[in-house]
Amino acid sequence: MESLKRTPLFEEHLKLGAKMVPFGGWEMPVQYTGILEEHMAVRTDVGMFDVSHMGEIEILGSRAEEFVNYLITNDASRLNPGEVIYTTMCYPNGGTVDDLLAYKYSNDHYLLVVNASNKDKDFAYIIEHKWEDVTVTDLSDQTAEIALQGPRAQEVLQKLTSFDLNRIKYFGFVEIEVAGIPCLVSRTGYTGEDGFEIYFTPIHAAKIWNELLSLGVKPAGLGARDTLRFEACLPLYGHELSAEITPLEAGLGWAVKFTKEDFLGKEALLAQKNAGLKRKIVGLEMIGAGIPRQGYEIVFNQRGVGFVTSGTFAPYFKKNLALAMVDIDAAEIGTELEVIIRGKGVRARVVPKPFYKRGK
Repeated sequence: MESLKRTPLFEEHLKLGAKMVPFGGWEMPVQYTGILEEHMAVRTDVGMFDVSHMGEIEILGSRAEEFVNYLITNDASRLNPGEVIYTTMCYPNGGTVDDLLAYKYSNDHYLLVVNASNKDKDFAYIIEHKWEDVTVTDLSDQTAEIALQGPRAQEVLQKLTSFDLNRIKYFGFVEIEVAGIPCLVSRTGYTGEDGFEIYFTPIHAAKIWNELLSLGVKPAGLGARDTLRFEACLPLYGHELSAEITPLEAGLGWAVKFTKEDFLGKEALLAQKNAGLKRKIVGLEMIGAGIPRQGYEIVFNQRGVGFVTSGTFAPYFKKNLALAMVDIDAAEIGTELEVIIRGKGVRARVVPKPFYKRGK
């Protein structure tokens, strides 16, 4: 794995005995003490993830907001400074380039946080469509990130800052000191729990990580991150979103604002919407025994109607669940389908999404 990139927390992961795996060009911890234990720590207490491999792209200029709004499907003009928006970024044919968070500092200044494995592709795509009066800068190598997630996330983080964290609303962000270090802190995450994503200069990564460890925060790896996002039905690029899957098919129509004057992919997405979806992502609960895995075929009335996009044992529910792309006539809640596992059809039922939604 010598050619893989390493985050500034690599040595800390080794000290904790993490199992390291290749992921999106990076050498990352998949688990420390076990996926189920790490998963439940985030659901019931507090855990943290090294997400320094994510990409950060800065957009500056007098027309920065207009440009960002042209790039993304959601409407950045609805943001106030200090607010974050979830969005997709699409090709002209409506396929998805990536899903990302857009942070608004001001009309002239945005930060886009993109998936690690897509960062180079995203940056090239943004440069390809860049306007003359904006500046686009890749800040990924200058940025480390820790995601602190779980019901006790605020209680723990409050011990490391004098800033009243009650003032950070959901999908808001501030620039404050954490453990005496300047950080950008947003109330965002990828687990379905309350929590924070903390961005800072890489040289400070070990200090912040170890301060959180000393407060009893459980380190969690990519394995738990995936099962947590799966239970919350948060899409993963390459699974529920791709160049072949549009945000409308993925159930993200709420993040596509056709009222905007123009954006990349608008014409194709509007045509898809007006024609009616032919397929979409649904939730599945297995009735028969077996774990549905990505790519497994879905059969309805002895006809192939789609495929599993993500599937696993859901630790919180102790059930085998899946997200699947199926033809629209097989997508109604309660429909019984078959997932082909090792050549045999195993019964499953279409159920509502999300599987997990935290209480208020």
